[in-house]
Amino acid sequence: MSAQSTEHKRKFKVLVSKLGLDGHDRGAKVIARALRDAGFDVVYLGVHQTPENVVRTAIEEDVDVIGISILSGSHIELISDLMKIMKEKGVEVPVIVGGIIPPQDYDELKRLGVREVMGPGTPLSKIVEVYRKLAEEKRRREEEKK
Repeated sequence: MSAQSTEHKRKFKVLVSKLGLDGHDRGAKVIARALRDAGFDVVYLGVHQTPENVVRTAIEEDVDVIGISILSGSHIELISDLMKIMKEKGVEVPVIVGGIIPPQDYDELKRLGVREVMGPGTPLSKIVEVYRKLAEEKRRREEEKK
């Protein structure tokens, strides 16, 4: 299936961002470009974003998936804040976290509500596949609510 839903006729839209003080954005840019090349609409917020700004932009842009890249080691705190704000605002968008995340923290991130955690070396094809799968699931849930 293409990145464009046959039912909605609009491309899947994703937000890719860096949270906190981490300024290394090469990986996030590679992901954003791969998603764009696969047919997604991509909103790239860049570095030094706050959880509040990510949630606000996700709402304004009506995104299907949020992708967060973190290399700073503050992933638990930042993702905890992000998920708390999303819950407070009623935002039901799947979140993917990538970057340098110790494997022992994957379960905690998933407990917080993260759908997928992807570390260095994850093939771009797998990343695109996961974004597509989560976007399709979100669209199906929205359709069922109507």
